[in-house]
Amino acid sequence: MSRTAPTAALNEGESDSRKTSQNDRIYEEMLAAILEQRLAPGTKLSEDTLGEIFGVSRTVIRTVLQRLAHEQIVRIQPNRGAFVSEPTPEEAREVLQARRLIEEGIVRKAVRNQTLADIKNLKKSVASERLSLETGDHEAWVRLSGDFHLKLAEIAGNQTLTAFLRELVSRTSLIIVQYQKGTLSPCSCDEHTEIIEAIAAGDEDRAIELMNAHLQACEDQLNLQGSDAKADLYSIFAKPAKLEEKSGSVI
Repeated sequence: MSRTAPTAALNEGESDSRKTSQNDRIYEEMLAAILEQRLAPGTKLSEDTLGEIFGVSRTVIRTVLQRLAHEQIVRIQPNRGAFVSEPTPEEAREVLQARRLIEEGIVRKAVRNQTLADIKNLKKSVASERLSLETGDHEAWVRLSGDFHLKLAEIAGNQTLTAFLRELVSRTSLIIVQYQKGTLSPCSCDEHTEIIEAIAAGDEDRAIELMNAHLQACEDQLNLQGSDAKADLYSIFAKPAKLEEKSGSVI
């Protein structure tokens, strides 16, 4: 008896750990699809379809969707299901205003905390961002562009601000894909480089000025009207074999 109880508890703990890991993996995949703008605002997120794609139960998918809904990336409507959030023009303005306020504090702390290693890491991030632009890898560029701002938050060393910013970056991605004018260019590599130079020089006021101008430029590129066509969940998440099976193709 003394051996069985701890063993049972251990097995239960391992099961919970696997479950959490599985949920996190699905959450990260769905969040990445939003950050990389592969999931358009308004896309219906069918629990059955996602469960089939990821090979899990509807209960698991529902847990992930509730987590995304808590972060306002997904909206769950009674009797209708879950949808990728469609920010209104007013919500778009509020999100970008919140980013300006939060990122000013982040930049201020990043200037004070930054090390040579941090600056090197930021420059490497921008180099990857620029390469993705040059090679036409738009999805990678969108992700790297957001990552730059999150890296600054990590340098600032405030986990609460980082959590807030992560949600705002995700919501900004939705706003961009819904309201962007013409070619998507929400984050300029040159602007990021200028911000890095100001941080490296310890010029707090200049770094904040550049960040505010950068975020304002992002807002200026929005027309705050219109939306894109809805995306197909299978084309985003399903493995090639499943796509072929669904389309009736034979290998």
